[in-house]
Amino acid sequence: MANNKSAEKRILTNQRDRLRNRFYKSSVRTLIKSFFKELQIYKNSKTPEGKEKLRKVLSSVYSLIDKGTKKNVFHKNAAARKKAKLAAYLKSA
Repeated sequence: MANNKSAEKRILTNQRDRLRNRFYKSSVRTLIKSFFKELQIYKNSKTPEGKEKLRKVLSSVYSLIDKGTKKNVFHKNAAARKKAKLAAYLKSA
């Protein structure tokens, strides 16, 4: 285990950061899955309400990705790539 006070602190901060990273990454994955589910529903029905719901889900995904980027969970280019890919899927619908 830790031999000094700074090593003990590093263990605690690493644990805190690991939990934060896991929260953001799993939440983004879950929201992306719900985005694709809504996208499939919209492709089948093509209703304005479906499009609005799709935009709302996309907005929440963007928000969480941006917050994760601000906290250094995602690299800025990786975040931009994820957002661009989702926007392209929306555009193709």
